[in-house]
Amino acid sequence: MNIHEYQGKEILASYGVRVQRGIVANNAVEAVAAAKQLTAETGTGWHVIKAQIHAGGRGKGGGVKLAKNLQQVEEIAGQIIGMQLITPQTSAEGKKVNKVLVAEDVYYPGESETSEFYVSVLLNRATGRNMIMYSTEGGMDIEEVAEHTPHLIFTEEVDPSVGLQGFQARRIAFNLGVSGNAFKEMVKFIDALYNAYIGSDASMFEINPVLKTSDNKILAVDAKVNIDDNALYRQPKYAEMRDIREENPIEVEAKEVGLNYVDLDGTVGCMVNGAGLAMATMDLIKYAGFEPANFLDVGGTADAKRVETAFRIILKDPNVKAILINIFGGIVRCDRVAQGVVDAYKNMGDAINVPIIVRLQGTNAEIAKELIDNSGMPILSAVQFQEAADQVKAALS
Repeated sequence: MNIHEYQGKEILASYGVRVQRGIVANNAVEAVAAAKQLTAETGTGWHVIKAQIHAGGRGKGGGVKLAKNLQQVEEIAGQIIGMQLITPQTSAEGKKVNKVLVAEDVYYPGESETSEFYVSVLLNRATGRNMIMYSTEGGMDIEEVAEHTPHLIFTEEVDPSVGLQGFQARRIAFNLGVSGNAFKEMVKFIDALYNAYIGSDASMFEINPVLKTSDNKILAVDAKVNIDDNALYRQPKYAEMRDIREENPIEVEAKEVGLNYVDLDGTVGCMVNGAGLAMATMDLIKYAGFEPANFLDVGGTADAKRVETAFRIILKDPNVKAILINIFGGIVRCDRVAQGVVDAYKNMGDAINVPIIVRLQGTNAEIAKELIDNSGMPILSAVQFQEAADQVKAALS
């Protein structure tokens, strides 16, 4: 579950991480009030207006701007709120901005130059350990840094059974090149950041940039946070941070009815039981020369109602030109699935206006094929993987 920057900063602050302070606003009037409050609390004269959407690269799309007075705060907030913000991490349509974060200016002059760093905490699945990834090249696209200057990317793996050790936090601070009070601040920052990652059941904490201010403080200017969906049952306060306006509406609907659905960019809809078979089916579609429109796992109870619900969700995607149903009858019998497909087709009438290809293997597969073939419905049946691929190809050609 992705959350907004201001929510990520709330989590960080609760674990003792120093953050760029800010107040969220839903309109230009609230933004001005937030700026006045922030000035009273922090003394900041300038304010940074930051669009709150679940995507990085907001500055490149015009979603992060500096306001030097209250009139500019009102003007910029009015421009950003309601806009369709397009960034390198959004679709071509972009995302609508519903709120902004009015943040303090932390790039004030002082005794030393400011410095920006990149720090993230995530799971290294290859080693089964948590990993802190960091770089001196903060504020930039970390992918570009990794591609062109990989020697500037450092990693520190943490054994989850013992946690982050003091010498590891000090090594990170040393590699980032900070010294004096900034070194001590960075060690505290890394330790608190790791605790926030563990304590919130996150799958990723990405801070870009981490700023060394001109008076040698270390703070998080940004916060990109992903909370592990599987842990939300024990993190109810974080579950409340979910903003479904930022999520794909079809995926939201599918989740509400208990279907595992991920929207993709292709034209062939998939209805499968089991994640492994779903991945294989998506490969099958690509080998046939097409792209899958979705990942959809109906699970082990593929009755008529569930199949009909799955049909309706798949067909909400206007790009779908055909649907491939690929079911292995292990837990559920193939004939039951076949009957569910036929019944769903009858119930939906003209709502299904694309070819349907059904491949059923496993318990009672032969009976299932007869049900499909004798249904009188324009449903194509297949037995082998390649046969299903050929029928998809023929239907779309």
